[in-house]
Amino acid sequence: MIQGLRTVIYPVGNLSEAKAWYGQVLGKPPYFDEVFYVGFEVGGFELGLVPDGQPGSAGATAYWGTQDIEQEVARLSALGAQVETAVEDVGGGIRVATVRDPDGNLFGVIQNPHFDPAKVA
Repeated sequence: MIQGLRTVIYPVGNLSEAKAWYGQVLGKPPYFDEVFYVGFEVGGFELGLVPDGQPGSAGATAYWGTQDIEQEVARLSALGAQVETAVEDVGGGIRVATVRDPDGNLFGVIQNPHFDPAKVA
């Protein structure tokens, strides 16, 4: 079952520049910093940067938390969603997938073993 909003991913043109800018905006360094993904913890949620995709208003994807991503993707599919990107491990044991809802909206799910729900209070 969906547990709540966890992550919003922003595609960027230059990961190093975006990491520096968001570090200044948020007043802290990222907790996860790799060439394929940079993650900032923000009040119990995550702001993520990826060096691919199309920056801009159509590029951001919100990811909703789940404890069992395979089961959740199967449930969403059974409810009429179309799998856009299959479940994949993106590093550090974090697994993500995206589906399109019946209206074509992108809906992300994330299973993040590092997420501490106690921080969201």
